[in-house]
Amino acid sequence: MSKATSFSTIKGDGPNYITLLVGLGTLILMGLGAAYYMEHNGHHVTGMNNQIVWGVPHVFAIFLIVAASGALNVASIASVFGRTEYKPLARMSGLLALTLLAGGLTVLLLDLGRPDRLIIAMTMYNFKSIFAWNIILYSGFFVIVGLYLWTMMQRSMVKYTKMAGLAAFIWRLVLTSGTGSIFGFLVARQGYDATIMAPMFIIMSFSFGLAVFLLVVMSTCNGTGRELGDETLYRLKNLLGVFVAAVMYFVTVKHLGNLYAAEHSGVEQFILFKGGIITTLFWGGQILVGGILPLILLYGSGTGKSRSAIATAAVLVILGGFAQIYVIIIGGQAYPLEIFPGYDVTGGAFFDGKVGEYTPTLAEFLLGFGGVGVTFMLTAVALKFLPFFPDSLASGEESSD
Repeated sequence: MSKATSFSTIKGDGPNYITLLVGLGTLILMGLGAAYYMEHNGHHVTGMNNQIVWGVPHVFAIFLIVAASGALNVASIASVFGRTEYKPLARMSGLLALTLLAGGLTVLLLDLGRPDRLIIAMTMYNFKSIFAWNIILYSGFFVIVGLYLWTMMQRSMVKYTKMAGLAAFIWRLVLTSGTGSIFGFLVARQGYDATIMAPMFIIMSFSFGLAVFLLVVMSTCNGTGRELGDETLYRLKNLLGVFVAAVMYFVTVKHLGNLYAAEHSGVEQFILFKGGIITTLFWGGQILVGGILPLILLYGSGTGKSRSAIATAAVLVILGGFAQIYVIIIGGQAYPLEIFPGYDVTGGAFFDGKVGEYTPTLAEFLLGFGGVGVTFMLTAVALKFLPFFPDSLASGEESSD
């Protein structure tokens, strides 16, 4: 019989923890200041315009929301698929899923310009809009994952953990599909019009979420002096490598499919070869930094068992993920609308037929980093007051709960 895993709160009274909270608090305050600056002066103080209406804050928001779904993957593997070796990390997986979603939605809300308009979105639903469906999906995610954590942490509720885990697993797949469908169903945008967006966003969530989760686990163990066994670490890094490779596969299929379809050849030429910074971020950020280099580090004979190399690979996956979301969101908007297919459209007050230009401002980045601050502030405070993290992750230890 396997040994039961014990959980406890972190002390949270050392100088490193206080410094962390101060740093995260500073990020949050700067994010709030940036939101006030943009709301008070109008979005003309940002790099956004009539063509690029979703900017860098949306890149941060979508990344955090997508990663939230993927962060829950470890808990799903333990509860739904019965892999007991992942159970000690299931609570942490659920916590990070909630905090990542909270951070992403914070950025999304403050980037609206009129946050009070959220009341309209929550009370007057247009069920033909994927945005209206996402309000339900995000709210439901908080409720279901919250109940899921309750079943894991309350001994009398443990018998319901598998059922709650299955519900959370299905819900997060639907949620991420909904996020991908925001872009996949926008047929007017040549860069978005692809139903493969929904499953591609699911596998992106697995990769991004696990990379964030791996870094948080390594940092928490290092900061609290808790043991992280090689077996546990290598299991997670191998899983991350599989997800990174799967993202590369879906990206390849998407772009090869678009190159085959004549209607998408223009946007593919733009993204792959003629898009300037978009092309650079695609090949240098998304493919090289976010795909090839992490795979080399995770599976290389000289780096695959190095903790610093594994952490570096996770960081690269995150950076590549931001590049990928940037290419999807900004690149998809920058390519001109095909208002009259088969005809060249030039001129006009709204620069019809011209590639959109976008240079993000400092305020946009500060708002995005403010959402990151919210995520990890909530995580750090939760770890101090509730027993989410196991006392040890030594190799060979499993949970019998």
